Amino acid sequence: MKRRLTNEEWAEALRTFDRTAFRLELQHEYAEPAATVERFLAGSPQDPDDVPEFREWAAEIRALTDQGKHIERVRVHDDPPNGYQRWERWAAQQTIAAGEIIRYMSRARAHEVGLLPAAGPDDWWLLDDDRLVIMTFGDYGQLVAASLVTDLDRVSQARGWRDVAVHYSTPDMTAARLP
Repeated sequence: MKRRLTNEEWAEALRTFDRTAFRLELQHEYAEPAATVERFLAGSPQDPDDVPEFREWAAEIRALTDQGKHIERVRVHDDPPNGYQRWERWAAQQTIAAGEIIRYMSRARAHEVGLLPAAGPDDWWLLDDDRLVIMTFGDYGQLVAASLVTDLDRVSQARGWRDVAVHYSTPDMTAARLP
C-alpha cells in the first residue's frame, strides 16, 4: 500500500515514531534557503542556529533523542562533495549535537556495494522498521510529495538497504570544519 501524505501527516509521522527513524539521502542537493548556502560557499557561513527552520529541526531532534529515540541517516555524496554537500556536512554539526547520527557514503561506493541503483532515485525515511515514507523531489531539490508505504515486501527491502548503507558508510566529519 502506498498513500500520499499531506504536509501535516508527513510532519506528524516524523514526530511520532516510537523507536527508530532512518533516512537515506540520495539527492545531489536540496532546495534549502539559498542565501545560507551562498554565504557558506563565499566563506562567511551563517550559524545554523540563526536559521529558524534549522533551529526548529534541531530542537525536534533533541526532543526525540532525549526520549531515547534513535535517529540516523546516511547521505550519499559525490566524491569530492559538491558545494552544497560541503555546506550540508558543515551544517550537520547542529543536528549531530542534538543527537542525530549522520553517516556518509560516496556515490561510487553506493554503486559498488549495490545500494544504487537498487534503492531507487528517491530519498526515504524508515520509521520503526515497519513504515516507509518515500520522498519525491523535483528538478531543483524541492520536495514534491511524501508517500507512506506499509507493504511488507517494500519495507523489508528498505530495511536491507538501510543495513547496507550503514555498513558501508562512515561518520566523515572532515568536511565539517571547512567554511
